[in-house]
Amino acid sequence: MSKTMSRKNISYFNLLLIFAGGCILLFIVAPLLGMFLNCSGADFMSAANDSKVQSSILMTLLVSMAGTLFFAILAIPFAYLLARKEFPFKRFITGIIDLPIIIPHTAAGIALLGVLARGSFAGNIAEKCGFSLINSYGGIAIAMAFVSVPFLINGARDGFLAVPEKLEKTALTLGASPSRVFFTISLPLAWKSVLSGLIMMWARGLSEFGAVIVIAYYPMITPILIWDRFNTHGLKYSRPVAALFIFICLMIFIILRLLSGKKKDAKT
Repeated sequence: MSKTMSRKNISYFNLLLIFAGGCILLFIVAPLLGMFLNCSGADFMSAANDSKVQSSILMTLLVSMAGTLFFAILAIPFAYLLARKEFPFKRFITGIIDLPIIIPHTAAGIALLGVLARGSFAGNIAEKCGFSLINSYGGIAIAMAFVSVPFLINGARDGFLAVPEKLEKTALTLGASPSRVFFTISLPLAWKSVLSGLIMMWARGLSEFGAVIVIAYYPMITPILIWDRFNTHGLKYSRPVAALFIFICLMIFIILRLLSGKKKDAKT
């Protein structure tokens, strides 16, 4: 009798889990599916053939990728430091890393503007080099990276924490340098998490709006182009651009996930 009741309780619990998961999936999928269903094939193709939309999407993809790769040079070693070393105020520093995720992104843009605008330290250096960080690709990349770099740092740190320390210590006792241990043991074993962090940082940068619009309305990245067309012409004119951008990002995201999965299978 008790076993029967236990099985019923388990089955009811499983049904509850499935119901909760279904509700969340519906919450995520329904608006996106509705957008695609309300976008006619002609409107979608018109957006795809629009040279302004094409250049905006290409620029958004490349600038976000450039910002991700540039800041990865600093973020990945920093993530390793956080995973392996103990130092004063480590918890405080870890909290600071997550600040760009927490604060409103328009506020993040205003904060960046104070650092990048003319008259600031970075602005003066850029001006002496003959370019400006405001209304430029560089400024857009910095704004995208600012709000997305925590995803890379946290992902890479978790990957390094999963690497057995005894492997690194054994290599050190055998005479390997710390840099060699990092590049031949730590990084290869944590690569899946590092790659996942890179993908998440890149993807988050693609979708940024608030910080970018403060730094650079032009050149117009796709999230700003969508907003501009919605404000100017309404939903019918902006929806095909949004659908196209989401479709392209989704395809690239799936391909990158599949490649990272194949890399894992090859190693195992």
